[in-house]
Amino acid sequence: MKSVDAHLAEILATVRPLAPLELDLEQTLGATLAEDVSSPVPLPPFDNSAMDGYAVRAEDLSDIPVTLPVIDDVAAGSLELRAVGPGHTVRIMTGAPMPAGADTVVPVEWTDGGTVSVRIDRRAEAGHAVRRAGEDVQSGDVVLKAGTVIGPAQLGIIAGVGRRRVWARPRPRVVVISTGAELIEPGTALQPGQIWDSNSYTLTAAVREAGGEGFRVGSVGDDPGILLDRLDTHLVRADAIITSGGVSMGAYEPVKEALAPLGTVRFEKVAMQPGMPQGFGVLGDDQVPIFALPGNPVSSFVSFVVFVRPALDKMRGLPAGMPETVTARTTESLRSPFGRRSYLRGVLADDGTVSPAHRQGSHQLAALAAANALIMVPEDVTEVEAGAAVETVRL
Repeated sequence: MKSVDAHLAEILATVRPLAPLELDLEQTLGATLAEDVSSPVPLPPFDNSAMDGYAVRAEDLSDIPVTLPVIDDVAAGSLELRAVGPGHTVRIMTGAPMPAGADTVVPVEWTDGGTVSVRIDRRAEAGHAVRRAGEDVQSGDVVLKAGTVIGPAQLGIIAGVGRRRVWARPRPRVVVISTGAELIEPGTALQPGQIWDSNSYTLTAAVREAGGEGFRVGSVGDDPGILLDRLDTHLVRADAIITSGGVSMGAYEPVKEALAPLGTVRFEKVAMQPGMPQGFGVLGDDQVPIFALPGNPVSSFVSFVVFVRPALDKMRGLPAGMPETVTARTTESLRSPFGRRSYLRGVLADDGTVSPAHRQGSHQLAALAAANALIMVPEDVTEVEAGAAVETVRL
């Protein structure tokens, strides 16, 4: 059997980072920057008030309480130039530009709130509640570096420096297809021999959680011709394709029957449990990667974590490799077949212990749903004593 490391290495040697595109601001969430983003102006671009209150000269607050005449109002967005002379004040709103001469904002809560004159009952030091121009970013500063994944805050600073479009690697578009004549859509009545399709929903959600755009196209039966037609239909919009089921040694294995003759997809046994039967290759002129995962629900999900997610990381222009692990101590003894790397479902606790699920069957989706980690047992280990250190993959 092929090792887990060798199979992942082949996948990562095949997939390529997506080419950068110039994306509009609304399309950038989850994309990976392909350029440095700098600010053309200081941020804030001008001195402004951090609070609603009164713009004054700090030297006029030497004797408290003090009453000063209010000579003007200034609102956020005001374009008029204003100034404050000695012994005067201007009522100012949050975000409004500071008037010339003023160096302090007295919060309205420290006053009687007057509009013609105001009584100030508390001293404010120079610079109080004033946002200085450039205190966040200086003109020319790089605010985001290439390789940064754009989340809400990163999208905000891109807009904040005035950019409408940026060069970025888009989220990979991944088409998900499950196979099996026994599969029907959730919400419909089961007939004898049927089960509800869960894999396509699980894998599509996993793609989205991994930073891709998942497109679930439902299930196909056991006809290889229908599967090929479905793949041909969706190949044009896919950066990658995931199938589940149809890759084992049975009589009806539509994925293997459809794709093996093409010569660009290999089907192999990988030394892991669950998830031994694996297929991987490329389709079409654009060499679109296809991941042919096993059909048992736990097997397909574990295969996604170990093989597909790292590939999506590389396509996004991010560091890619084996899933990161956290060392924990198992609360119970573990058993694993020799020669295979096991990924056992477990619950990782805050105290650094991990408890294996009591149901480890590759079809037992409920046990997977209750887990928050995979306990990894190496190929050359068959037994692990309770209390021993193990490597775990957070889910």
